[in-house]
Amino acid sequence: MGVATAQLRDMPVYLSGLGTVTAFNTVSVKSRVDGQLMQVQFKEGQYVNKGDLLVVIDPRPFEVALAQAQATLFRDQAQLKDAQINLERYQGLLKDGVIPQQQVDTQKALVDQLEGAVRADQAQIDNQKLQIVYSRITAPISGRIGLRLIDPGNMVHGSDQNPLLVITQLQPIAVIFTLPEDNLPSVAQHMKKGPLEVDAYSRDDQTKLASGTLLTIDNQIDQTTGTGRLKAQFDNKDNALWPNQFVNAHLLLETQKNATVIPAAAIQRGPQGTFVYAVKPDKTVEVRPVTVAFSQANLSTIAQGISPGDVVVTDGQDKLQAGSRVEVRTGGSGGGNRNAAAQNSGTAGQ
Repeated sequence: MGVATAQLRDMPVYLSGLGTVTAFNTVSVKSRVDGQLMQVQFKEGQYVNKGDLLVVIDPRPFEVALAQAQATLFRDQAQLKDAQINLERYQGLLKDGVIPQQQVDTQKALVDQLEGAVRADQAQIDNQKLQIVYSRITAPISGRIGLRLIDPGNMVHGSDQNPLLVITQLQPIAVIFTLPEDNLPSVAQHMKKGPLEVDAYSRDDQTKLASGTLLTIDNQIDQTTGTGRLKAQFDNKDNALWPNQFVNAHLLLETQKNATVIPAAAIQRGPQGTFVYAVKPDKTVEVRPVTVAFSQANLSTIAQGISPGDVVVTDGQDKLQAGSRVEVRTGGSGGGNRNAAAQNSGTAGQ
C-alpha cells in the first residue's frame, strides 16, 4: 500500500466545462453584381488581410454603361445651359413688357427639370462606378480562406445563394463553454477583481492546446440543463484551435495560498463522515476525521484534521483498522510518496 506526506503549497481552483471553438467572424463572400468570373486571386487555405483582392468579375459591361451615363450627362448639361441662357433673356424681356410672366415661369420650370435630369445622370454615373468597384471583390476581414466554391469562367449573380468562398477569422478565436449555474455568481465576483485565465484542453482532456482569458458570461441560464454559457478569447497564434472543435475549458477561478494538500485517494468516507488513515510516529495508523475544502484533479485541500508533514495512507485502506501497524519503506520514485506494508497488531483484531 502507498502513503504520501501532506504538503503546504499553492492550490489552483479550476472550474471545468465542455466547450466549442467559435470564430469571432465568419464571412460568406458573395458577388453583388452579375457577370463572368474572370480571375481568382487567392489559393485555398490562404491567409488574407482585410482589403486584399480576391476575385475579379468582368467589368467591361459596367465600363460601357458608365460611358453611356457620362454621355447622357454631357447632353443634359448642354440643354440645361441653353435653358438657363434663355431664362435670363426672358427675364430681361419681361422687364421691358415684351413677354408675359407665364412664358418666364414656363422657362424656369424647364430649367428646373433639366437640373433634375443632370442630377439623375450624375447619380447614374456614381452607380456605374460603384458596380465597377463591386466587380473587384476584396477581403472584408482578415482570416483564412476555405475551399474554393466556384471556378473561373462561371457566371455569377448577385442573387446566387451559394458564396464564392468563406473567410474565417482564426486569430483571435473564441471558446464558448458551459458551467453549472451555481458557479456563475462566484465567477462573476472574481471577474470584478481582474481577468480570469482559461485553458483549452483536447477532447480527452489530456493535452493543453491554448491559454486565454474569460471575456464574459451570457445574460441568461439554460433552464433545460441548469448551466450558463461563458465566452473566452484565445490569441491562437499557432492555430491550435479550429472553429467547431470540441474542447475542455478549465477556468482558473483563484489560487489558494499555503493550502494543506494530500492525494484525493487518501480520502475515505464512512458513516461518521470523511476521514483518512494517518501514520503515527510509532508506525501505527489512526483514523483521523478531516474536512475537505475542495478537490481538484487527484489532489484534495484539507481545511481541518491534517497538518503539513503528516503521513497518510493512499492505497490499501481496506486492509487497515485503527491501530494497525505499518512498515514504511522509501519508494523508488522519490518525492512525497512512500510504500507501507500493513502488519497485524494485538489491537487491530486481525
